[in-house]
Amino acid sequence: MTGLVRKIGLFAALMTAGAASAIAPGYDQLYRPQYHFSPRENWTNDPNGLVYFEGEYHLFFQYNPFGDEWGHMSWGHAVSPDLMHWRQLPVALPEQDGIMIFTGSTVVDEHNSSGFCTGNKACMVAVYTGHTPPSGTRPALQTQNIAYSNDRGRTWTKYPGNPVLNLNLTDFRDPKVFWSQKSNRWVMVVSLPNDHKVRLYGSPDLKKWAALSEFGPAGATGGQWECPELFELPVEGAGRETRWILKVGLNPGGLGGGSGEQYFVGRFDGTRFTNDNPASQTLWTDYGKDCYCALTFNHLPAAHAPVMLGWMNDWQYAAKLPTSPWRGQMTIPRKLSLRQTGAGIRMYQQPADELQGLKGESIAIRGSTKTYSHSFELQAEMKPGGAQQVGWKLLAADGTYTVVGYKRASGTVFVDRRHSGRTDFSKDFPAISEAPLQLPDGVLRLRVLVDRCSVEVFAGDGEVAITDLVFPPAGASQIDLWTAGGNAGEVKATYSEIRSVWSQ
Repeated sequence: MTGLVRKIGLFAALMTAGAASAIAPGYDQLYRPQYHFSPRENWTNDPNGLVYFEGEYHLFFQYNPFGDEWGHMSWGHAVSPDLMHWRQLPVALPEQDGIMIFTGSTVVDEHNSSGFCTGNKACMVAVYTGHTPPSGTRPALQTQNIAYSNDRGRTWTKYPGNPVLNLNLTDFRDPKVFWSQKSNRWVMVVSLPNDHKVRLYGSPDLKKWAALSEFGPAGATGGQWECPELFELPVEGAGRETRWILKVGLNPGGLGGGSGEQYFVGRFDGTRFTNDNPASQTLWTDYGKDCYCALTFNHLPAAHAPVMLGWMNDWQYAAKLPTSPWRGQMTIPRKLSLRQTGAGIRMYQQPADELQGLKGESIAIRGSTKTYSHSFELQAEMKPGGAQQVGWKLLAADGTYTVVGYKRASGTVFVDRRHSGRTDFSKDFPAISEAPLQLPDGVLRLRVLVDRCSVEVFAGDGEVAITDLVFPPAGASQIDLWTAGGNAGEVKATYSEIRSVWSQ
């Protein structure tokens, strides 16, 4: 893109020498995110089993313990006291006897309905898909299985009666389980990927499951449905009114042609989910290319806002990312809410409140030259004025840049990473991600998180999220106000460095 560029700040490459020396060994590579979780090494994809238990947030994740490509799928494991500082633990559920451990969920069995808990204490139960690869003329098999832990997730025992749910299907996966107060039982939401359906099951004890209902096809059906989940949210400003969100991953068939996330707003009576909107309508969770299989945490404290975390990648190029010795990372944890809009009830997202503890001083950008890091937050309020397009060039230098901007003609906010640096590893990587955004008061509000190799945009009040990976060269460190087709109106912007969570 061409246009008027006003330089307003110069960022040093990656970190200042003092800050870089404080980062733990193994976590300071060129593209290593500093406040997003990534495994120390090897491949990761979907987050699994997100749960809060006895003062710890647990992040399990699809993991290959033996390399940086997909394979030998197991559950990696990390814990955090605050959703930001993660400590990676040994593999929780390894591939065993030729059965890979695919995506699933973890619940806290407070009343020992499973019979697995000891010492009159609650225990953790993981519900996961066991994937047996094809062999000879035998097709692949996917079944639902359980394992349990009585030591806060440090060691796990697989249930000897596995599988607990077997339909003899090749594609039947990704169970998300929660306790339903309405029906007084456990409810499992699991995907029938090629049918574009989600099936609900009920159980009194996590062992015996009975079919309850199905949902779908609906919304986007251009690829397999994966990683479903169902959760309740209050509608802001509507008293005690709530809605249920049924969220489904889609691959391919997302907005960018690859992986994508959609959600449905409706009601759940303990047995069946009913969509509030026409089956033909698609609501996108994220408009970027790099937010997939996002899940919410189970068992959060009652006062804590619901929090969602996703895999920051796209299957179109996931195996080709130019990172080493790890490949794959997670999005920022996001707090979720529902609001009534002119188009109906919609989901809003913002970074989890815990991010505030990592932020440095908020510095107003007024044209002075500063030296900062590559891990920061930019907040801006902008009036497009006479400009046809207005926004920011980030991580810019010598023809390399990523644009976060707004187009007046189409009423859309966008991220353009076509000139962001390394894009040659996949024809599907250079792209523009775009989302509709109304400016009712004429002001563009942006909250942008940048973390070495990623850009996450929360536009408006959080009604739009765009997540995209970028791979700029080490010297790309400038931020510029950018316009095309005229001059911007009033602009207010602040910058805050975000400290590394990998500090020694």
